Amino acid sequence: MARRVRIRDRFVGEGEPVYIVAEIGINHNGDVEMAKRLIDAAKLAGCDAVKFQKRTPELCVPPEQRNIPRETPWGLITYLEYRYKVEFGYEQYAEIDRYCKQQGIAWFASCWDILSVDFIEQFDPPCYKVASASLTDDKLLRHLNDTGKPILLSTGMSTMDEIRHAASVLDRDRLIVMHSTSTYPCPPAELNLRVIQTLRQEFDVPVGYSGHEVGLQTTYAAVVLGACVVERHITLDRAMWGTDQAASVEPGGFMRLVRDIRVIEQALGDGIKRVYDSELPSRAKLRRVPSAE
Repeated sequence: MARRVRIRDRFVGEGEPVYIVAEIGINHNGDVEMAKRLIDAAKLAGCDAVKFQKRTPELCVPPEQRNIPRETPWGLITYLEYRYKVEFGYEQYAEIDRYCKQQGIAWFASCWDILSVDFIEQFDPPCYKVASASLTDDKLLRHLNDTGKPILLSTGMSTMDEIRHAASVLDRDRLIVMHSTSTYPCPPAELNLRVIQTLRQEFDVPVGYSGHEVGLQTTYAAVVLGACVVERHITLDRAMWGTDQAASVEPGGFMRLVRDIRVIEQALGDGIKRVYDSELPSRAKLRRVPSAE
């Protein structure tokens, strides 16, 4: 049986309810009030947590990309300037922390560099996420591991050997491996959801699913295949400006997603064949040949 991992007051893994994360990411477009509206939508849908992304732009943007012009809601600015526009500082995250506690929903972040880990650690998040782009950054992995928090390791654009190495750097007792394909939006033929089972067999840790597809049906399939964590991007409107909006789920969709995952959990059962009391009247009425037992 795959291990369970404790995320604050919740166990995640075999036999536990799916831990559902609404990734706000940078869909707030640098606006705290929009972030609050997304938190409200996630809470109303019944999500367990929301997730943000935290970068130190001068560390995460390669020098050759910094001065590339980009059309944005703030006009034509360099890519480095844009990265600063969508980053929240201490005051904004302090307000997010206060608001999530008020709303009764957990929050955490994908940290793309060591300074960002130290920054987010001030708020004592319940866990951390390793973005797929960071899976091969051993220094970052070790720094995250040293926090003692559970770690969700996203595996998009990664080979099995790369995933094995990353898992060897991290504490297995606090590791959740997240199957993902890093295409936005991702076509169904490239989701390869059976990798969820491959990862469970390989690592014997809880395995989740971080989806970037359009629609909900394939995320449901991930749950049926054993995903114990589900993460989808949330947006107020998929037509909004931003690189992740088109691969995100709107509030109404998130309400259906959480509702239907909870129904699927009930329907999956425990795998033990039994005759239910509700079947007994039909059994008595319709079965013509008595059991040979």
